[in-house]
Amino acid sequence: MKKRVLSVFLELIKNSKESDRDIAKRLKISQPTVTRIRQKLEKMGYIQEYTIIPNFPKLGFEIVAFIFFNANRCLGQKVKTEAHRWIEKNPSVIFSASGDGIRGKNCAMLTIHKNFTEYTNFLNEFKLKWKDVGTVETFLVPLATPTPKNISFKNITKLMSD
Repeated sequence: MKKRVLSVFLELIKNSKESDRDIAKRLKISQPTVTRIRQKLEKMGYIQEYTIIPNFPKLGFEIVAFIFFNANRCLGQKVKTEAHRWIEKNPSVIFSASGDGIRGKNCAMLTIHKNFTEYTNFLNEFKLKWKDVGTVETFLVPLATPTPKNISFKNITKLMSD
């Protein structure tokens, strides 16, 4: 990535709400150049979406759950597609991916819930619908307690500029 494109990209990571005009002033380039770079980054897939990171407790959410499980790699494509569709449509699922992890688990989900009952209902539905996942392990984070670091992508800019 060229230096100018990277500098615009890093500014957008810090604050995607900021106007192209303000970014242009800070970087000492023209506003149309920033707009073209932004559009190029979107078209090339570097920017997937613009969103906010809400204050979850203020919205009534009490729990974030990290859920780890095994997806049987021998499942047919139809079952995998159905599982992916269920995960995609479930509003409690913030993130889901396959990988390698604790005690051989090969899938993880990050979910959010208004209370423990809602979390339990979600987990029971998940286990009932997807019986082949075997043992499910979770790590629950109560959102009412102070955290040493909240969700943010701003620090990625430091990693990318090194």
